[in-house]
Amino acid sequence: MTVLPLASRARRAAFVSAVCAGLVAAATSLTGCSSGGGEDPDAGTNGVGKLSASKIQGKADKAAGAASAVRLSGTVVSKNHTYTLDMRLKEEGGTGSVTSRGQTFQLLRIGEELYLKAGSEFWTHKSGKNDGTSGQADETAAAKLDGKYVKVPEGDPAYQQLSGFTDKDKLLDGMLTLHGRLAKGARGTTGTQRSIKITGDEGAGGTLSVSLEGKPYPLRLERGGHAGTLKLTDWNRDFPLQEPSKDEMVDYGKQLPTS
Repeated sequence: MTVLPLASRARRAAFVSAVCAGLVAAATSLTGCSSGGGEDPDAGTNGVGKLSASKIQGKADKAAGAASAVRLSGTVVSKNHTYTLDMRLKEEGGTGSVTSRGQTFQLLRIGEELYLKAGSEFWTHKSGKNDGTSGQADETAAAKLDGKYVKVPEGDPAYQQLSGFTDKDKLLDGMLTLHGRLAKGARGTTGTQRSIKITGDEGAGGTLSVSLEGKPYPLRLERGGHAGTLKLTDWNRDFPLQEPSKDEMVDYGKQLPTS
């Protein structure tokens, strides 16, 4: 009387064991034989997420320095003044726009030649005297510069300041440095790219998002002290730099007109 139940139990046990083995095999094939209890966050990345914060910073700096071109856009706050930038930069020069104190002007640098283009209101000189004559003269002179590329002489005090906005290496070196103790932050996405954050002094010294795909380019910078936020895109995407034609340009010689 006991043989059949025992045999049935044995068959059932064998059947259950076979089913369990099949389920385990299926699960293993679906999960890619994961034995670590979780998905590897660095799977399919460039691997910089495994490095220390300082090494990630070094890799990002090296990638940025070696890149042939970049687009930099966003805001920079300096001495309680906000600049809005949209610049495309490469070794030979740069081009783009800067907005400051409600005025937007275009910059173009080709080698050592720097040009500034703005509307007539940019060039209108607001003097302390208001006798009507000087104001009218200023407006007349400014109208001639409206929409023209004005060549900025290398000896003019504005040259160094303005050319800095068009210098890829100087601009990136000055802005990408995080201050204070470095630490790794969270992984996530910046735009459409997987990225990892590194911070200086827990964000007080800045936060930099670095790409986890392809080369570890800097993608977004939140400057410390609420000093602006910048996006870095179009790495290695070339763009044309063309000297303005003679009818588009005004050359004042050694000094810019007073503005």
